Amino acid sequence: MKHFLAVYTGTQVSRESSGWDSLDAAERDKLQVQGIKSWQVWMEVNGEQIVVAGGPLGKTKLISSDGVSDVANNLCGFVVVAAEDIDIAAALFAGHPHFSIFPGDGVEIIECLPTPGS
Repeated sequence: MKHFLAVYTGTQVSRESSGWDSLDAAERDKLQVQGIKSWQVWMEVNGEQIVVAGGPLGKTKLISSDGVSDVANNLCGFVVVAAEDIDIAAALFAGHPHFSIFPGDGVEIIECLPTPGS
């Protein structure tokens, strides 16, 4: 079984096009509760495939030969799943609450390859 890093993405454009910020507080709270419940159901349904439950991601720092700097990206959260191949891993996220309820942009699936020489 292979492992795949699934990275939840979100952009200001996806947030604006969803209308999330134009909802009144009560409606947004209602959707948030619905989204969290749906996300928990997704986690339960796919529990056997979840290797690392992951979670939300915060601010980002870039460390390079130039030093440390603040950077921005579209990464919102992550989970690691197990599947036979990338298509099966990707299918786990069809209709995911990240973008079907919340204003997320999508989910990127990346195969976790073995470390060379291990």
